[in-house]
Amino acid sequence: MSYPSPLFENKICPPEQLTERLATLPRPLVFTNGCFDILHRGHVTYLAQAAALGAGLVVAINTDASVKRLGKGDDRPINSQDNRAAVLAALESVSLVTWFDSDTPAELIELVKPDVLVKGGDWTPDRIVGAAETLARGGQVHSIPFLFDTSTTATLQKIRESEGKA
Repeated sequence: MSYPSPLFENKICPPEQLTERLATLPRPLVFTNGCFDILHRGHVTYLAQAAALGAGLVVAINTDASVKRLGKGDDRPINSQDNRAAVLAALESVSLVTWFDSDTPAELIELVKPDVLVKGGDWTPDRIVGAAETLARGGQVHSIPFLFDTSTTATLQKIRESEGKA
């Protein structure tokens, strides 16, 4: 017996189809980006808070090559781009998932032209890529404080330490 693809897979959008898909999303549109390598409580809380700032949330993930260039570790990303996109797309708070291969999402932000641009609390608004352009269009920029002390790097460190004890 074959089963249909899960509906959330429809929320995954290649960048070249983004313009067409954006027209179907409700406004105000919120945009955020990141690696989202191993999804944890901090990520899902942050994404739900970001989504609450508008009517639709676009999440752009770094491609695998882009993650490697960020210097997070030789073994990063742990999860492939396709897997990271699918997990994010399965979240109710996420309207659309796309990706970017450059070192910053600047070009993608200009394509999306979000009403609200959001990053996590480790980014001050003046350091958020695309903030000046978003504000100039009359949009908003938010840095959402972390509610939970979680990170993919810390999770991987804990796993590595426990492997040494086994």
